[in-house]
Amino acid sequence: MNTPKEGIKIVNEIALNKEGYTVSKTLILAFLAGAYVAFGGLLSIIISGGSPGIAAHNPGLVKFLFGAAFPLGLILVVLVGAELFTGNNAYFIPNILTKRQRACAMFKNWGLVYLGNFFGAIFIAYIITHLTHLVSSEPYINMVHEIARGKTSHTFLVTFIKGIGANWLVCLALWQGIAAKNTIGKIIAIWLPVMAFVTMGFEHSIANMYFIPLSIFEGADITWSTFVFKNLIPATMGNIVGGVLFVGLPYGYLFGKVEN
Repeated sequence: MNTPKEGIKIVNEIALNKEGYTVSKTLILAFLAGAYVAFGGLLSIIISGGSPGIAAHNPGLVKFLFGAAFPLGLILVVLVGAELFTGNNAYFIPNILTKRQRACAMFKNWGLVYLGNFFGAIFIAYIITHLTHLVSSEPYINMVHEIARGKTSHTFLVTFIKGIGANWLVCLALWQGIAAKNTIGKIIAIWLPVMAFVTMGFEHSIANMYFIPLSIFEGADITWSTFVFKNLIPATMGNIVGGVLFVGLPYGYLFGKVEN
């Protein structure tokens, strides 16, 4: 296993490599990451949405089933390679603290990756899920609409705080994945925190780019402006705070000092 100090060195190299990507490479990798996260969301809906009997008698178990399936997306991002906005919220911070990279490189990456993630998630929502009617019938459609209604029913502050919790755990999952040295170890290390944040009901902006548009495509009484202002903006802001303030900054400060 890599120690935290060794892990930060790997994080630093990852961030430097990301800065060197061309715009087209970054967008393609970001599209793929958005699609991978969306596949995880679809799997969660199929497994837990298809278990209404369990939901009626054991709602906690259904939440766990939903959370247990969702990590597929982040596992794919790490193992096959892709650019995920929420993970990148933390990756650049240690290098910025030590002045190995400039903040402008980070913001450029964030903007491109966020855009690519959005189109990847929307592609899976509309082309792969909606047009194939995978969730258009009972009992799946109920869960599709219920997820979106729940995610757009909170105040700005509540969604913002839930966004912090989500990306705190997502970035810790990535850090743990870096600590592990073999494939099985990486899968388990990533699965645990991601399962936890989804089961607990936190808000992940990229996942929500799949869940809420899918519900809109499937006829939910939710507008695009409601999606953006009631969920996407506060969730994104919370994700940034969770990744930067609770993972990138403390671990960069504690373990990222450049040694001569």
